[in-house]
Amino acid sequence: MSETVLDLKHLACPLPVLRANRALRGMEAGERLRVLATDAASVGDFKIYCRETGHVLVSWSEEAGVYSFTIRRRPGD
Repeated sequence: MSETVLDLKHLACPLPVLRANRALRGMEAGERLRVLATDAASVGDFKIYCRETGHVLVSWSEEAGVYSFTIRRRPGD
């Protein structure tokens, strides 16, 4: 399965989550989105966002100040 990458480095909260939300709305159920961000607040933001929307935060990691989030689009709508 392919993965869409969204480079949102150097954007401050809440822009990474808002842009990821826009991208996920255009994706099919089950597709994956990988988001790259540098805002440390994005860790909590994406955990809460996925919990509240039903998308799955498959994984997240940090390397050299860049956070990588893999999100699987929720089934349905």
